[in-house]
Amino acid sequence: MNSTSVWIVDGYEEALAKNIVIVSLALIINLINGMLVVTFFANPMFSRDSRYILYIHLVISDMLMICISVTLYVLTYALPLVSVPICCTLVVFGTTTYMITPLNLAGMAIERYIAICKPLHHSQICTPHRTYIFICLLWAIGAIPSLADIIILTATQPISFFSSFVLCYPFSVFSSKRHQDRTTASQVIYMSLVWIILIYTYCRVFFAARKATSEGSVRKARNTILLHGIQLLLCMLSYIPPVLDMILVPFFPIHRTKITFFNYLLTNIMPRLLSPLIYGVRDQKFVKEIKEHFTCKVIIVQIVPSKN
Repeated sequence: MNSTSVWIVDGYEEALAKNIVIVSLALIINLINGMLVVTFFANPMFSRDSRYILYIHLVISDMLMICISVTLYVLTYALPLVSVPICCTLVVFGTTTYMITPLNLAGMAIERYIAICKPLHHSQICTPHRTYIFICLLWAIGAIPSLADIIILTATQPISFFSSFVLCYPFSVFSSKRHQDRTTASQVIYMSLVWIILIYTYCRVFFAARKATSEGSVRKARNTILLHGIQLLLCMLSYIPPVLDMILVPFFPIHRTKITFFNYLLTNIMPRLLSPLIYGVRDQKFVKEIKEHFTCKVIIVQIVPSKN
């Protein structure tokens, strides 16, 4: 979407309404996620469990992505042209946090697989220290595509390009054929790897249910991995906007920006709104702690008259 065309098509009221909706939803999502983060750090029990560590890392990375994504969206209206270094920084962090989400889901699925299929080794393998090392590894792997984009950019663009101003979109800054090939290759490799991990762990947990003595815990783990798959499908909605644009824009050219706005809500905002509900709300420990920290409690004090 061209930022200039946004101003040509969108009137002031429409542009303001869109930004208010986006910013309001972002604040609501980060408020909910912030409650989960506070709950996690308020109870030491969660910081000793690798499952909760991975979960809260997913929440924090989603919060960062929402902040960066909404900042870029607002900039398209408030300040369309951004200096290349600032734009590259925002795009790199946004892309990295986006790539981390499916990788984190794969890590959570592996942790559940170890807990169910190798319970005797779980406490030795999934320690908090190793979990934090794994998270650092996720950031390193997630940053590789963005670093590759920066390397390609420095190799193909003159030095003067980095002192110029551009429309702050990934496809505007990283627009060469090499960038497009890199994007396609990394998305196929990363998503295929994550899907293979999810399918493998789900099948192993599913077959483990036949031998398990505790059917309830296995069923819960199996449902959790299935939810990982649902969340991954939500993440993959980001591949839909180009297809929707190709289908809908020719039929409704005057509503181009409205279609783009709908696509943005569907692929960037809604998955992050559903993520805390999918995982945090269904976890009884988290729900209990959230109620204790954030539920308003009315204390009724009965004053007993003193005896004369």
